[in-house]
Amino acid sequence: MKFKIKRLVLLNALSKTTKAVSAKSPLPSLTGIKFELTHDMLRLTGSDSDITIQTCIYVNDNDLDIIETGSVILSARYILDIVRKLDCEYITIEFVDGLLTAIKGSFSKFELNGTDALEYPRINLNKTGSLFKLDATILKDIVRQTKFATSDKETKPLLTGINFKCSNHLLECVATDSYRLAKKVVSIDSDISFNITIPQKSLDDISKIIDKEKEIDIYVNDRKILFILDNTIIQTRLIDGTYLDTSKLIPVSGPCKLEIDINYLMKSVERVSLLTNEMNSLIKLDMSEDSVILSSKIQEIGSVDDKLNDSFYSGNPISISFSSKYLSEAIRSFTVEKVRLSFDGDMKPFIITCLDTNDVIQLILPVRT
Repeated sequence: MKFKIKRLVLLNALSKTTKAVSAKSPLPSLTGIKFELTHDMLRLTGSDSDITIQTCIYVNDNDLDIIETGSVILSARYILDIVRKLDCEYITIEFVDGLLTAIKGSFSKFELNGTDALEYPRINLNKTGSLFKLDATILKDIVRQTKFATSDKETKPLLTGINFKCSNHLLECVATDSYRLAKKVVSIDSDISFNITIPQKSLDDISKIIDKEKEIDIYVNDRKILFILDNTIIQTRLIDGTYLDTSKLIPVSGPCKLEIDINYLMKSVERVSLLTNEMNSLIKLDMSEDSVILSSKIQEIGSVDDKLNDSFYSGNPISISFSSKYLSEAIRSFTVEKVRLSFDGDMKPFIITCLDTNDVIQLILPVRT
């Protein structure tokens, strides 16, 4: 195996594929990146069994010169660091003694022990299942506006993922950890139906890879989901089980409503959160048609009241307590200037939406104090 490649092109490809590699994998081969050099392309594959990322660099891109074909597995950690640190425009990679691989720049040469590519597990990346298309920016929005509401407790595996449910040209994406819920709804052209749950970590990795405003081909079946963007394929397993019916958890917009500028509310939350801690991050919202006050109080620390004069509230007086972290993460998910908070009582969940649409819904459970 021998080839010459533009350093930044290889670095970009490695940065993508290494996101799927786990240093703690029980299979030693899966701690590396599989290099496959054919007569017309370099194919890089990284996987941890749950997620697989494969990207191809072609000769006709004028960034790659193939001298001799071959394949090898190289340590993901070391090859990425080497390529990142080399100070040159082009890199030459070749076998020097069996699987011992040399990585050479203008003035530097590294030799890295390789592993036989035959030891890499066979991974089926065939395009099977139902196909639909989604703009890359929309997928990034889905992940950004829902991922924070997933659970980090492995005792409830389904809640560690984001549920994708599709029917009647509508894709509903929901995440919840039982104390809050985030929902994003988008329209799609394809008339297909499915109900799957994708690991949040996999979706987060996919979102980080997306760097272009292009359309993604997505193939869904019962066991896995496949994303294709340009020359990169990303496949992830699905979480087994039936996701709870969250439509019963989201209340109809309550009779009491607070309309407020997002930045204004965010700054108030930050001020009030100054006198909270990790053990107690509760804040309280006291609302009436005469005044709206956000506050917090911890006996050992002190208290703070922040009047939200630039807001509009309608409805009966309400006093409701909740996590400042949950509110902060929920309102950060919006890209509009103003939001509406709808309440149905002191101890009932409240929802946050845009003023004009319900394509994004954030739900937060109150806390009894």
